[in-house]
Amino acid sequence: MADDAPEAAPEAAPEAAPEAAPEEAAPDTEAPPEPEAVVVVEPETESKGTETAALPAEQPEHVSEASASTQETSAQATQADEPPAPPMPPAEDDARPASSDDAKVVFRVEPEGFTHPRSLPVNTTVEQARAIVSGDLGIALPAIGLRTSGSTVDAPDNVTLASLGAVAGQAFEVSLNVRSSQAMAKDHAALPAIDVEVVVDGQPRLVQVSIDRSKIVRKPFLGGYRHKKTEVVYNHASTQTERKPRYTEADRKLSRETQTHKHVQRSQQSTREFGTQMARPDLLLADAFDREVIPGPYMTAEALDRLREQKAIIIQCHVRGWFARRLRADLRKAYTERLAYLAEQEARMVEQADDRRRREIDRRMRPRKAEDFEILYNELEAWRLQEAKTIKEAHLPKEDEDAALRQLLFKETKLLQTIDRLKQVAAKENSEARVQKSLSSMSEPKKWELANGTTVHVHTPFTTRAKELMQLYNGLKLPLLTTDERLDVLLHVKWTVKEFDCNLSREIVELVDREADLLNRGRSVASLEGLRKRLANLFLQFVETPEFNPEATRQMMVPGEASV
Repeated sequence: MADDAPEAAPEAAPEAAPEAAPEEAAPDTEAPPEPEAVVVVEPETESKGTETAALPAEQPEHVSEASASTQETSAQATQADEPPAPPMPPAEDDARPASSDDAKVVFRVEPEGFTHPRSLPVNTTVEQARAIVSGDLGIALPAIGLRTSGSTVDAPDNVTLASLGAVAGQAFEVSLNVRSSQAMAKDHAALPAIDVEVVVDGQPRLVQVSIDRSKIVRKPFLGGYRHKKTEVVYNHASTQTERKPRYTEADRKLSRETQTHKHVQRSQQSTREFGTQMARPDLLLADAFDREVIPGPYMTAEALDRLREQKAIIIQCHVRGWFARRLRADLRKAYTERLAYLAEQEARMVEQADDRRRREIDRRMRPRKAEDFEILYNELEAWRLQEAKTIKEAHLPKEDEDAALRQLLFKETKLLQTIDRLKQVAAKENSEARVQKSLSSMSEPKKWELANGTTVHVHTPFTTRAKELMQLYNGLKLPLLTTDERLDVLLHVKWTVKEFDCNLSREIVELVDREADLLNRGRSVASLEGLRKRLANLFLQFVETPEFNPEATRQMMVPGEASV
């Protein structure tokens, strides 16, 4: 790893100093960049520089000196917005045997001076050579230029290496100019392999090494310190070596659970002992109940397999029959349920049609709303027009036609009178319904919602008072009461209204005394009908007054307007 290599320290520390911590703060706070195969270059010696690649401990790798120098140059360059490079031709396999048309081209990276050897055919164009070098070194294609020795201008792309001076079977050196303003380092994950020059049996050899980057993870930033005098930044480092397990397999065997075995010993004695005895010259055995058992034919493995197959087929037949019967039962059940549903729907539709027909008849026989009377008036008008048309089309004499029209007018008048009587009855019933609805609303308990979301019904003194007044009013409206029952109701009404002294209460008390006197005199119910109606209306007014019934305030359209 680059952090643990002693030769990598001189170059790694200065590069990490600006990013590790500012000059004012001693502890390092910024995280290092992504650790993707960072290349660390040692100081150059008199002959040439050497370099080491920081790779995971599980997958050691070696990087050529030309690859290290070009990656360092690409890391310092800024990425410019340039058009994407053309597709690179497939790189040739370095392990293949050299052809007679191949020349060993040595690419010298300027201005670093590192070399990257490569065997290429002499008829390779400059564009193809640039693409191959771009793929080998991971440098953007527009940032690479090839020049011959002593030239200051990049060679054209359509020129071959032979025209530049390359000869088959000989070494040919060209300058690789990496323009720092256009250098764009490619993603390291896209670099599948690198070329490494090794010495085998005293001879240099170029080997292509594949890189496995699946196990590269981001190294944790552990902080660091900065020397206040020398301004040198020291970063904390960590290794990739896995820690030893805290407990080995031998330690686990020394635990109490492993060395302790829980067992229980039990003995068993059968209730009856058996044994066998063979006949001897000195022993007589009874053989009256003995029987001979003759073994059956021997069954081979093939016969057993056939028998198993036959029995399996029989089981399959029964199971499939069971599945079929169950499916038939499910289908029959679904069909029966469908028929029952359709019959229920049909019966419901017939019932709904009957209800609609009964409602329409009831609306005409006992109208209650304005819409019901509108239907009656419209039907009456349609009937009158139809009858008049029939009389006109009959072409009767003038006297007969006038008589028929007068008879039609008389029938229409009778029907209109009937509709007016129905209106009066409907108005009376609607008024009673409104009064009962108002009294029921005043006597209903209060609904309170608790903190847990439940609702409770609570009777307050006001609702209790309203319920008692409603019962007294309904008692005054009850018909067919005996004299004693009527007198009892009147007595309760008198005690209720005498709690308040006002004109309304005094008038109700006077009417109650008058009706009680008439009942004691034996007057008929028909003669008391008007008196009872007046008494009921006055008591209803008493109930709807907020001073006597506080719950009546909620039923008033304009609260506070009631007068006693």
